[in-house]
Amino acid sequence: MREIIFDTETTGLDNRADRIIEIGGIELFNHFPTGNVIHIYINPGDQKVHPDALAVHGITDEFLKDKKPFAEVAEEILTFFGDAKWIAHNATFDMGFINAELARIGLPPILPERVLDTLSMARRKHPMGPNSLDALCRRYGIDNSHRTKHGALLDSELLAEVYIEMIGGRQAAFGLSMTATSGQNGRGDATEEDDVVIASVFERPRPLAPRLSQSEAQAHEALVAKLGEKGIWAKYASPN
Repeated sequence: MREIIFDTETTGLDNRADRIIEIGGIELFNHFPTGNVIHIYINPGDQKVHPDALAVHGITDEFLKDKKPFAEVAEEILTFFGDAKWIAHNATFDMGFINAELARIGLPPILPERVLDTLSMARRKHPMGPNSLDALCRRYGIDNSHRTKHGALLDSELLAEVYIEMIGGRQAAFGLSMTATSGQNGRGDATEEDDVVIASVFERPRPLAPRLSQSEAQAHEALVAKLGEKGIWAKYASPN
């Protein structure tokens, strides 16, 4: 199953007038990053970046002057997404802009059934909130300290980690798949000559932040020292 975790930055909040100026996306296959990404800055034409939006993402009109307009990058974007699921945090906002841009150049919209909103997922999973991307990073121990401003690719990378945690974390690493061979009979049933189950294990792109504070670790080491050499914890205490 192919999914694209993506984010956009815009000139403002009104998709009828404002325009997309950045899109970033991360490809997942069976819930694991493949390393394939898309990251494009887009010239919004005559539409200027609103000061409030500039304060959020820091992308200036001057920076965007030599970038291509949406009409010239639409094919690249649609080819990258292909038939994958479009996944975004507060997807209503992003898809409103995507479909408005597509309409301007005479292309059909992305249908709702192809879209998944991680904000809606988070609200169902954590009804007491908060469920902003920063709050979810804190909840799941994902390091977002380098996120000083919003950026489409950075936010997509963080959201990919959040999404994987929300659907079960790295337990998905043990996903199993059957590989059919010529030993399969005409009905599609497995025979003795078929390959057995193949399990693939993937590592996190970044380790989770430590959940044990330095003071807690020191207190544990002090307790182990009090137990003496016969204490069972002494076998597992890491040497200093």
